[in-house]
Amino acid sequence: MMKRALSRRSLAALCAVGLSLPSFAGAQSNKVTIGILGDQSGVVADVGGKGSVLAARMAVADFGGTVLGKPIEILDADHQEKVDIASAIARQWFDEKGVDAIADLPNTGVVLALQEIARTKKKILMVSGAASAEITGKSCSPYTTHWTDDTYALANGTARAVVKQGGDSWYFLTADYSFGYDLETAAANTVRSLGGRVLGSVRHPLGTSDFSSFLLQAQTSRAKVIGLASAGTDTVNAIKQAREFGIERGGQKLAALHAFVTDVNSIGLATAQGLTITTGFYWDADDGTRQWSKRFLAVHGRMPTREQAGVYVSVRHYLAAVKAAGTTDADAVAKAMRELPVDRFGTRATVRPDGRVVYDIGVYEVVSPGASKGPWDFYRKVATVPADQAFRPLEAGGCRLVGQANAKQ
Repeated sequence: MMKRALSRRSLAALCAVGLSLPSFAGAQSNKVTIGILGDQSGVVADVGGKGSVLAARMAVADFGGTVLGKPIEILDADHQEKVDIASAIARQWFDEKGVDAIADLPNTGVVLALQEIARTKKKILMVSGAASAEITGKSCSPYTTHWTDDTYALANGTARAVVKQGGDSWYFLTADYSFGYDLETAAANTVRSLGGRVLGSVRHPLGTSDFSSFLLQAQTSRAKVIGLASAGTDTVNAIKQAREFGIERGGQKLAALHAFVTDVNSIGLATAQGLTITTGFYWDADDGTRQWSKRFLAVHGRMPTREQAGVYVSVRHYLAAVKAAGTTDADAVAKAMRELPVDRFGTRATVRPDGRVVYDIGVYEVVSPGASKGPWDFYRKVATVPADQAFRPLEAGGCRLVGQANAKQ
């Protein structure tokens, strides 16, 4: 049953993805089914969307198309950034479609709601879209793993690199919701821990089109660095308008705490050049990422984002865990996922007891148009943050699974 009565818009959305409301019995056991649940029509559709579905299908094909002698099926749906729609789809998938695991999952609110559903039904969640570090913190679940950079890693990586380059005074432009607060807090803590100063911050509404008053406050602060604690179109608009304001000509530097290669593509190198960006995936990082990304580009027409790459890696790892466990039972698979090494396009990562996947993080500077060697050649690496420094320490997140894991040792 649905947790609450759904709105008419939500009901229409469910019908649009082909879900019926009455429940019926029978999870199909003759196949292994993975659902890709994301934003296919909203503000982050370019970051995940149909590209995430493609990434999952590539993972299945590269794995061989079967596991435990069963075919692997991929379902997909658009949750429209709405918790009620996402929850209803997940319940229908688990109860009626025999879905064993759900991947992608942008939007922290969606993830937190689905964690409770998945915990009750003992189903696997693999998060690549949402970024809150709390997913593997106090809200952790034995059935959830987090595959891409979280708010701690993103803010810590960028702030650490910029402070070491002399950017020791900061002012934040922060999106006025929990994700923005998390980014600002993590970055501010890093700045202060390195002896830097935070001169202030201003919060802007989600979906702001005019940043002039906020940029004026940041400019007046005379901070060396303006940290953008936002995402999507908010980040894109802030960067474009900062250039118009002449922020960097005045000696201040922009640091985007959450930006994607597709954002840089939308902004253009002439505007984005000099921007500091932290990411655990860049298509041109090494031979492994290049080979896979060029295959993705040939089908999708755009280079993959870290969210889409995270979907690919998580689906392949899930299938490897199913094979190792010899079953799709969620407890056995979750255990195997934490025990097996993770293959990230030829480099190794690990899954911690709290579900956090840890790996080295790259800090990049966006190059000038003249320095770019061709389409999608956007970044120059300036630093690497080792895995043991990139993510919040295991004991600091408040995940109850950590104590349980230590007790078993």
